[in-house]
Amino acid sequence: AVLESHELARQALAHQLEDCGLEVESFADLGQLLDAVASQQQRERPLSLAVLGITAAQLPADALGQRIWDLDRLGCKALVLCPTTELGLFHESLPDAYTQLQAKPPCTRKLHKALIELACPQRPVSEPANLASSRRPQILCVDDNPANLLLVQTLLDDLGAQVSAVDSGYAAIEAVQRGSFDLVFMDVQMPGMDGRQATEAIRQWESEQGRSATPIVALTAHALANEKRILLQSGLDDYLTKPISERQLAQVVLKWTGLSLRNQPAAKPLEAPVTSAQPQVLDAEEGLRLAAGKADLAADMLNMLLAGLPGDRQAIRQAREAGERSALIERVHRLHGATRYCGVPQLRAACQRSETLLKQDDPGAQRALDELDAAIARLTEIAAQSA
Repeated sequence: AVLESHELARQALAHQLEDCGLEVESFADLGQLLDAVASQQQRERPLSLAVLGITAAQLPADALGQRIWDLDRLGCKALVLCPTTELGLFHESLPDAYTQLQAKPPCTRKLHKALIELACPQRPVSEPANLASSRRPQILCVDDNPANLLLVQTLLDDLGAQVSAVDSGYAAIEAVQRGSFDLVFMDVQMPGMDGRQATEAIRQWESEQGRSATPIVALTAHALANEKRILLQSGLDDYLTKPISERQLAQVVLKWTGLSLRNQPAAKPLEAPVTSAQPQVLDAEEGLRLAAGKADLAADMLNMLLAGLPGDRQAIRQAREAGERSALIERVHRLHGATRYCGVPQLRAACQRSETLLKQDDPGAQRALDELDAAIARLTEIAAQSA
């Protein structure tokens, strides 16, 4: 039985479940669903699973527990789908949130796995239902940029996760085969083997070993719409655009693992972005904000960016002069990723413009690259004066 008030979302969810081999009856109203489950209870093939797509406005968290109990009493196990931002709200209302709660729209693979667990529970009776949700999430971070790797690792450490970090796609495959992780944060563009290729190799190994798929979330500084589709088609479950805040990390970990991080940051009011005709070259306040208010981390991030600028500038120039478009895009993207966690608005904007125009093969890319080179020079000069 499927509950979803939005017609198109209801149809999409029904198709997902049919692809899992299930027979589906759809409902737009919870009362109708409950009546149908009750009326078919004594039939040869009763409704034994329910997937409830809800929001807090439609069904408050305190009422959800009663509805789940009503369904369970009728022999119908329930899985709840809610917006990512409401996962924490509903988490305490379910007897086994690890299995019964997912964000919507759901990943078909994860949805299938959870429904199998509900229909054929494998856990020992003696295991407490809330055991999984109380332990520290085991997370693997993959990024070839040491500054970005440091920042994500530091934020997750401070949130209470158990973090392992590697700097290449090859190392990511080895780590997954050697260890056990609840979630992988995977950088997309890396030399040698990129995040998409590493994910495909991990999925193939999991399939060969008969293992359940580890959730893998892509981290990217910049991706066009068609690139995002390709990422999800290659086996990645989700993607985040850098910079990533502590709150985003906590929500994504809960969304894909069902595990709550212990030091969840409080929600902050959105700040209006400061706009000007010419972005600042160096913005210390922005750098501190991007490093989650950690002054030492902000200084480390900026110093690592500055230390790499001469090499980045030279590599971009060489690729440009040689007419190596793929290498040029890769180098600009790499620098763009490094600027995402530092208070360098002008350089970041120049990187984003250059990368977009290069990927679109736009003639304006050459002028954008000139502006990028000038932005590198200005940042280097101002940083030297501030030192």
